[in-house]
Amino acid sequence: MKQKFNIEGMTCSACSARVERVVGKLPGVLNVNVNLLSNSMTVEYDEKNLTKSQIIKAVEDAGYGAQAAAESSSKPKEQKTNPLHDDIKAMSQRTIVSFAFLIPLMYLTMGHMIMLPIPHWLMGVENAVSFAFAQLLLTLPIVYVNRKYYKAGFKTLFHGSPNMDSLIAIGSGAAFVYGVFAIFRIGYGLGHGDLEIVLKYAGDLYFESAAMILTLITFGKFLEAKAKGKTSEAISKLISLAPKTATVMRDGAEIEIPIEDMAVGDIVIVKPGQRIPVDGVIVEGSSAVDQSALTGESIPVEKNVGDKVMSATINKTGFFKFKAEKVGDDTTLAQIIRLVEEASSSKAPIAKLADKISGVFVPIVIAIAAVSAALWLVLGQSFEFALSIGISVLVISCPCALGLATPVAIMVATGKGASNGILIKSAEALETLHGINVVVLDKTGTITEGKPAVTDIIAQASVGEDSLLEIAASMEKLSEHPLSEAIIEKANEKGISFKDVKEFDAISGRGIVGKIDGKEYVAGNLQLMHDKNIDVGAMQEVSDKLAQEGKTPLYFADDKSLLGIIAVADVIKPTSKQATEQFKAMGIDVVMLTGDNKKTAEAIKDKLHIDRVVAEVLPQDKEKEIRSLQDGGKKVAMIGDGINDAPALTRADVGIAIGAGTDVAIESADIVLIRNDLQDAASAIQLSKATIKNIKENLFWAFFYNTLGIPLAAGVFFTAFGLKLSPMFGAAAMSASSIFVVFNALRLKLFKPKGERGARP
Repeated sequence: MKQKFNIEGMTCSACSARVERVVGKLPGVLNVNVNLLSNSMTVEYDEKNLTKSQIIKAVEDAGYGAQAAAESSSKPKEQKTNPLHDDIKAMSQRTIVSFAFLIPLMYLTMGHMIMLPIPHWLMGVENAVSFAFAQLLLTLPIVYVNRKYYKAGFKTLFHGSPNMDSLIAIGSGAAFVYGVFAIFRIGYGLGHGDLEIVLKYAGDLYFESAAMILTLITFGKFLEAKAKGKTSEAISKLISLAPKTATVMRDGAEIEIPIEDMAVGDIVIVKPGQRIPVDGVIVEGSSAVDQSALTGESIPVEKNVGDKVMSATINKTGFFKFKAEKVGDDTTLAQIIRLVEEASSSKAPIAKLADKISGVFVPIVIAIAAVSAALWLVLGQSFEFALSIGISVLVISCPCALGLATPVAIMVATGKGASNGILIKSAEALETLHGINVVVLDKTGTITEGKPAVTDIIAQASVGEDSLLEIAASMEKLSEHPLSEAIIEKANEKGISFKDVKEFDAISGRGIVGKIDGKEYVAGNLQLMHDKNIDVGAMQEVSDKLAQEGKTPLYFADDKSLLGIIAVADVIKPTSKQATEQFKAMGIDVVMLTGDNKKTAEAIKDKLHIDRVVAEVLPQDKEKEIRSLQDGGKKVAMIGDGINDAPALTRADVGIAIGAGTDVAIESADIVLIRNDLQDAASAIQLSKATIKNIKENLFWAFFYNTLGIPLAAGVFFTAFGLKLSPMFGAAAMSASSIFVVFNALRLKLFKPKGERGARP
């Protein structure tokens, strides 16, 4: 069973690593994934050995709160809002209160240094207690509104799994406690006339450090929350696309009902300008439908009776009725939302590495802080100096940036992919994709359109193209051969009318015969022409050339002579060549697998400059070819239609289903392309490379920052250069690093695939 839980109390990657570690040790747990951004956990477990309540108890014992997602949300999916909204609001209030008291506190403690006027009753040795007590009163509200750091920090510390909050709690708590201790010492000095003690402690109260640490970190977290809120915009926008009501036919009357009450089989009425509420098939009328929200196609698509329509797309011009086929969570929109949510909550291998590092990082930092403080005391420095060193190490080392480096980038990338019609099912697939060095392509429906079309009409001079097409279409209209549809469609395009055919007969494996206006005509392959003693010598060379190009030549003749040839082929999509060029530009080998004949496969290979083709393979043999490539040390991406290619899609390192996201494609592939366009696969690889580059940048700066910051905070450079980091500046630097990482990840929103949009016809 797979169950999602909402987790409370997590603030950094050390928290998520702790929860993941605790739950992962439970008997019966098959897989566990904790997401810091969404404060959620997905657990796959054996119901025979484990229950939801046991999982919740394990999380609570670790110092956090947990609740099954289904129980914790009473809102219907359609009303779902940004999950970080409440967090942003709370962080905003805390930030405002913190700054409201920090500003007068800083004025009081630092104002006299720049000759600002300070109330006389707070100045001088005789008013030292009032001066210190005023700072305490201004610090208390800041400590109170940010008490969450202390509750979570000390709770996890006592459970043996200190996290970022533990560092903040110890650092700011030590500064605050030292300030209270200083007040008692000032009182003692005044009571005993020891003004030296009074002056010493009045100048080193540390209340401003405690308040500044809490305020800056809260402000940094507020900016993080705002930035993280932007990463889920793609999901929010998708959810808002669905209309709230639909007009359906019930008992012969048009009624408007909530979308939740719709059922499969309902006849839905859609007027111009309305959004389509669910997936279905048009049964009456026609229109142009704007599918840009789901597929990115800028031009509305013509829809007629029998064509499928998708939820959340917009009816532009006509009026039509359609039969609902998928409602509720089964619609294309719902599947897209689910895939984006699953991908953004999943964890890439590179993120697991960061979690492991941060899990041991915090206790090491606490040890460094304690050792540094103790060492400076041994070296003869004052207690205040040693305390300042310890607090600075604790504060600057908070691993926020480390924990945010990967998940924010993953969430932005999956959201960006969704807006470009690329649905990434998992963070692992997104990461694996950047290292792909072989792309295996299915031919039919992937490289080609997936249906035959007329490519050439070669008519005898005495006949003419239109006359040939008229005879051909009239004959083929009665045929059940798959290639007949292509000729009929071509005739319809040209507005050619059909003639009546008498005495029609289909000759198996050869072609068809029939009479038009009393004259016999034959249509079929070369063998039929030979059987009817029709001389094709004049067009034999043209026919051979068409066959070499992967086209199927169909011969048309009357009872005496050849009239002409119509060539039919599964034509290559306009963007397939651009896609293969982009694969090769990225250093990726391109292999085509097809069940078609070798001649057709070779023709496509030559046109697209594909490295290798394997023709006449069965669906099950495609999986063997993928395995063979993997055994040779290659990382393989398989791109297919998700139906007959399912075994190969599953076997590949990354399976990419191309098309409108069929059920089989969603199940078997790691990535689903909404548009039926191979170029989107190249775009997906480009997005993966951009994401991994961004994550590596984030991790570098997070590690670089801590590597540089900890020695400075520990006072390593104090003896030689007099450099020492104030706890206040440590807090500012820590917050700045986290904000930098988040906003660096948000740069992925600017990602634009090469050749996208503009290269398309």
